Amino acid sequence: MNLKPLGDRIVVKPIEREERTPSGIILPETAKEKPQEGEVLAVGPGRRDDNGNRIPMEIKEGDRVLYAKYAGTEVKLDDQKLLILKESDVLALIE
Repeated sequence: MNLKPLGDRIVVKPIEREERTPSGIILPETAKEKPQEGEVLAVGPGRRDDNGNRIPMEIKEGDRVLYAKYAGTEVKLDDQKLLILKESDVLALIE
């Protein structure tokens, strides 16, 4: 990947939800909810504390995460929608 996050940031590939409702209705792009689940593609080195010591990240590449709905910055790289989030925007790890 050509994108290396800095500090306590991570790069996430959002996982899109199904395009159909349980009753079989196909949803247009405008009616879909913004994804809140994704796969971590890259992780920064971690933030620094007040003394300048590096605090390691709890999240690692390959983790599936649940993040805040409107968190992060959306970027497009190689025709792929990616999200750059701070570690604090991640709500939970999905196991």
